[in-house]
Amino acid sequence: MPAFAGYGNQGNPASAFRLYTKLRGGCCRKGIPIGPYRRHFRQEMLVQSKKQYTVQRMSRTSHRHRIHDDLRQRLQRGEVGPDVRLVDHALAAEMGVSRMPVREALMQLVSEGYLEGTSRGFALPNLSPDRIAEVFVLRRLLEPHAVACVARDRTAGDLGAMRAGLAVAEAAGEDVAAFHRGSEAFRNAWLEAVRNSEHRQAIQRYSGQVQSVRFATLPDPEARRTIIAGLQALLQSIDAQDGPRASDLMLRFIYDAETAYQRIA
Repeated sequence: MPAFAGYGNQGNPASAFRLYTKLRGGCCRKGIPIGPYRRHFRQEMLVQSKKQYTVQRMSRTSHRHRIHDDLRQRLQRGEVGPDVRLVDHALAAEMGVSRMPVREALMQLVSEGYLEGTSRGFALPNLSPDRIAEVFVLRRLLEPHAVACVARDRTAGDLGAMRAGLAVAEAAGEDVAAFHRGSEAFRNAWLEAVRNSEHRQAIQRYSGQVQSVRFATLPDPEARRTIIAGLQALLQSIDAQDGPRASDLMLRFIYDAETAYQRIA
């Protein structure tokens, strides 16, 4: 076996041989003894190996972040239903990446509460009544103050995004999927208008649980009528920059959502 084999070539013998030849030629021309040459070669190959590992690690990390953000946005838009299973190798093929960063992104979403692992992939959380009650408590604590801040800080662009989402929901009729898209667009629009990023992320952390509840209640026509009325009133208060009224309306909206879920579940 040549003296340079295995010295950090990390499965790239052609590159190692080229480096070996270059270094050996230089050493011979300059009369450098073979011992120092070998030590120098080992150092060079170690540096190359570390650089290669760092680049691969950074690439995998950037893939994980991109995949995590993409999947989280799908969840927040309501594009993942309760019967959908997210499978790592299928997502990897779809996104053109290896399986490992996909799995890491899915596991991060599990730790954040968006998903849970099952024997057939990853899915929206299958919540017990007690956990659902806890989510509604969190919503009552966090969302009224958040929407009051939105009423104070909103821009014309924020209002336009909320109006667009509400218009989709109003025009949906009996199309539950379209209604869901519109109501989620409205929710995501006002959440994006929350300037306090920590507050916004705390609310988004239980988006998966909220989706589980919504998929259970939206097929009910009475629940959809209640949601439309609540969103219309909420938009009016935000437009008027009436923070206290927006807070009160959001609190009532959350209580109505909990009542609808208890009636249907």
